[in-house]
Amino acid sequence: MSLIKQLWIAIATVTLLALLGSLAVSTVTARYYLQEQLADANTNTANAIALSMSQLDKDQGTIEVQINSQGDLGLYRTLRLTDPNGKVIAEYRSDDTAAGVPSWFVKLASIKAPAGAAAVSDGFRQFGTLYVESQTSYANKALWNSFLWYLLLFACVAVAAGLAGGWVLSRITTPLRALVNHAQAIGERRFITTPEPPVAELKVVVHAMNELSERVRQMLADEAQRLENLRRQVQEDAVTGLLERRQFLNAFSARLSDPDTPAQGGLLILRVCGLNELNRDLGRTETDKLLHDLAAVLADDEGGVGGRLNGSDLVLLAANDVEFTRWAAQIAEQIHALADQHPKADSLSLPMAAVAYARGDAIATVLARLDTELAEAELEGGHALRIEEQGGAPHEARTQEQWREILSTALAENGLQLGSNPVRLLGGKLVHNEVPVDLSAGGTVFKSGDFSPWAARLGLVGRLDFAVVRAAMTRIQKTNDAVAVTISAQALQDGRFVTELLTLLRASPKLTENLWLEVPEEGIVRNPPAFHAFCMAVKPFANKLGIKHAGPHFSALGDLHDLGLFYLKIDTSLLCDIDRNKGNQSFVRSLVMLAHTVGLTVIAEGIDRPEQQAVLDALGFDGLAGPILN
Repeated sequence: MSLIKQLWIAIATVTLLALLGSLAVSTVTARYYLQEQLADANTNTANAIALSMSQLDKDQGTIEVQINSQGDLGLYRTLRLTDPNGKVIAEYRSDDTAAGVPSWFVKLASIKAPAGAAAVSDGFRQFGTLYVESQTSYANKALWNSFLWYLLLFACVAVAAGLAGGWVLSRITTPLRALVNHAQAIGERRFITTPEPPVAELKVVVHAMNELSERVRQMLADEAQRLENLRRQVQEDAVTGLLERRQFLNAFSARLSDPDTPAQGGLLILRVCGLNELNRDLGRTETDKLLHDLAAVLADDEGGVGGRLNGSDLVLLAANDVEFTRWAAQIAEQIHALADQHPKADSLSLPMAAVAYARGDAIATVLARLDTELAEAELEGGHALRIEEQGGAPHEARTQEQWREILSTALAENGLQLGSNPVRLLGGKLVHNEVPVDLSAGGTVFKSGDFSPWAARLGLVGRLDFAVVRAAMTRIQKTNDAVAVTISAQALQDGRFVTELLTLLRASPKLTENLWLEVPEEGIVRNPPAFHAFCMAVKPFANKLGIKHAGPHFSALGDLHDLGLFYLKIDTSLLCDIDRNKGNQSFVRSLVMLAHTVGLTVIAEGIDRPEQQAVLDALGFDGLAGPILN
């Protein structure tokens, strides 16, 4: 039982006891007063009647008439005349029932006044003794009415006291509820702070909890900064700030194998020809500045991934949703503008090449084609740009309206197909099943990377994600298996999607226990407030929230300690050569330790070799996912 309920019970008990006590005291006091009044009335009446009878003839008829005439007044319960020996000469008795007064009340508060007695004389001789008992029904009626009045009065006072007590209790318990919410937040791995209450006892507790949250916040900030420094040291080229060769190739390899990426993409390379001569003529400092400025152009490409393959070659992997030819031309234009401002513009040679690739291509094949195009650009000289658009697997081009029809039809006819990729703890226990989404239309099956960019352009991401969540909950209902669903970054900003999702989760609380919701890290970095608002809204109904493809931008995620996340999935690009890359091992180990500090379960993505799996346990991972489990 909660403390607030106990306080309410205590208030109600004290109020009831006070009511009953006051009611009993007032009733007993009134009863005593009425008994005193009746006793005096009995004595005075007996004296008056006895005096009157002493002056009358003492025959039996006259006496009985006198006794009955007094009784007929309705004021007396008993009139009895006895001789000196105690023998009854005449007697009158009447009913003493009070109409409208409960019998239980008469028994509990019965009024018993002593009878009044007076001597009746016959000349100088005592004729007898007259006993008078007044009616008590009037007194009982008056006592009952007084009881009801007091009861009504005390009930009104009790209601007023309850309202006032409720208001006071509400003010007293407000900081207590805040303290309870604070404690629950810590239990949910959300290290928040709350204002210190004016109540001295609670103030100490809240102050201590706030200090704990601040220490966790500061520790995480310091660790995140240290982690970012380590990532730059391990993964980035010191001169350009782009990914070093090994890490870039890991990122590219992960892109080629990820079914959630578009079917085709683009890769661009820039070569700074005559780098040794530039070093000799300009000096190392100026040459490094040139490389840094060129790299900055590549790094500014939103969603792209830049890298330095060797001393003179800079490379850029296009974002998922760009038009390849236009994108390559825009990058080349920016490079040309920068080169034209350089002191050595006339002699500076910056050939570029761009090739298209298809999901599933071999990385060596794509790089070989890129080298071929770059060699052709070098032969042309200057800032030549060579673009090969026909690389990769052929695909059927579709217009925007065709994609709109495909997606709308699939949503209307439940054309979504959910796959099943297991995620397991290192000990082998199943954590959940990821559900890659395929779309079936017109006899063709599209991977999520094929239709997701078009869904984003057409504003259908929210509807698509809601359909996936609904299908996943249907699977949970049938199989009772745990299922993980990816929520797109665009859907987080769709108010209709969030509202419908909350309605669905609220209606099926038992199913949500097996529902895992995860958001890609890249989408969170683009709009942290939307992710924060989504977590706060969904947390009461689905407590297994996580981040997918985490690691490359981990330091930019912000206040993870305030979101109540449950798990983290580390991106494939950090793990594909984890058994051979000591630098990535150091970075990933620190990342896992930081995640464990705030109570997150850490899962490795894209594991496809036993050698990788053997290293995960030493690095502190809790679980893994990837082709090795299929």
